[in-house]
Amino acid sequence: METTFPSRPLLESTALRSGSIWALGFPPPCLKIPYFNPCRKFVVTQAAVAVEEQTKTKVSLLKIGTRGSPLALAQAYETREKLVAAHSELAEEGAIEIVIIKTTGDKILDQPLADIGGKGLFTKEIDEALLNGDVDIAVHSMKDVPTYLPEGTILPCNLPREDVRDAFISLSAASLAELPAGSVVGSASLRRQSQILYRYPSLKVENFRGNVQTRLRKLSEGEVQATLLALAGLKRLDMTDKVTSILSIEEMLPAIAQGAIGIACRTKDETMANYITSLNHEETRLAVSCERAFLETLDGSCRTPIAGYAYRDKDGYCVFRGLVASPDGTRVLETSRRGAYVYEDMIQMGKDAGEELKKRAGPEFFDFLRSHK
Repeated sequence: METTFPSRPLLESTALRSGSIWALGFPPPCLKIPYFNPCRKFVVTQAAVAVEEQTKTKVSLLKIGTRGSPLALAQAYETREKLVAAHSELAEEGAIEIVIIKTTGDKILDQPLADIGGKGLFTKEIDEALLNGDVDIAVHSMKDVPTYLPEGTILPCNLPREDVRDAFISLSAASLAELPAGSVVGSASLRRQSQILYRYPSLKVENFRGNVQTRLRKLSEGEVQATLLALAGLKRLDMTDKVTSILSIEEMLPAIAQGAIGIACRTKDETMANYITSLNHEETRLAVSCERAFLETLDGSCRTPIAGYAYRDKDGYCVFRGLVASPDGTRVLETSRRGAYVYEDMIQMGKDAGEELKKRAGPEFFDFLRSHK
C-alpha cells in the first residue's frame, strides 16, 4: 500500500507550529521527500539548542578583575593558575573568567603620574567593579595599591614576591655610569628620577609613560638613551633578554612593594577570601606590610620620591631600608632598621623609620612637595 503524504504547505506549516516533524506522526521515510527535509532541520535545531544550553551551564565560579596591560594579564593568569592548582572545582573549563578593566592610569598616558592624581590611578576602577559585584577578586601590582583600602574590601593575600631590583636598559651604554653627560633617561617614577639625579647629576630624566612594550619601542626609536624597568615585570613577561644590566639595591632602592602581587576581595565574601587566602605567601605579606607602614607614615604619593625594602636576612631577622628624596635629587635621606620577622614588630619598624625621616626632613620639605601639586 502506498503512503500518501500531505501537501508541502500543510507539511511545512504543521512542522513550524509544532517545532518537530514527529508531531505529524511520520517515521524516518520522510527523508525521501525531495523538496523538503524537516528531519534535517529538526536535528540541526536540536543541536543548536543543545550547544546553547551547554553554554548557559558554564557559568564562571570566579571572576578576576585586572588591568589589560600584558604585565597585568600575566599576573592575572599566574593567579588563575595557582587557584586552579589549589582548588579542583576551579579547574573546570570556564570556572574562572578574567575581566579586563581600564583604569585612569591606563587612559591618560601623556601626563606624569604626579599630575593626574597619584593615589589609586591603577586600582580605583577595579575596586569599584569589585564592590559592585562585577568581579569577585581583584589582582593588583602592590606598588600601585594606596596605603588605604576602599571600605568593603580586604587584601588578605600576597603571592610570592619576585626580584625587587630595577633593570637598566639601553642600546648605547652598559650602565647609568657609562651614559654620557646630557643623556636622557626615560622614567615616569620620581623615585627613580631622584636617585638617578642624586648619583648622576649630569643626566636628564624625562617623563616616560606606557606599558613595558611601549617603553621599549620608544627606546628603540631613540626618544631616550636609556630607561629603567622593574625586573619583576620583565621576568613575568619572559623579557629578561631586553635587560642591559641590573641595578643593585644600594644603587637604586626599589619602590614600596615592588615585585609583589596583591589579591583583594569583598569584606564579607568568605568563599573568595578562603580561595585567595590559600595562596598567600606570608613572608611576602609581612615584608610588604612593613614597607607600606613606612609609606603611610610619610603620607607618600606619586609626588613624593619614596623607596623602601624589607627582607629576611640569613639569620631570620627583618632588615628594612627606607628613603625619601626631593624630585631633583639634591636631597636624599635614608634610614634602616633590623628586628624580629613578626608582623607587629615589622609594622612598628616601618612606622619608626617613617617618623625618623619626617623629623630629619622637616615640615618645610613636605610643604614644598605639597605646594608643587
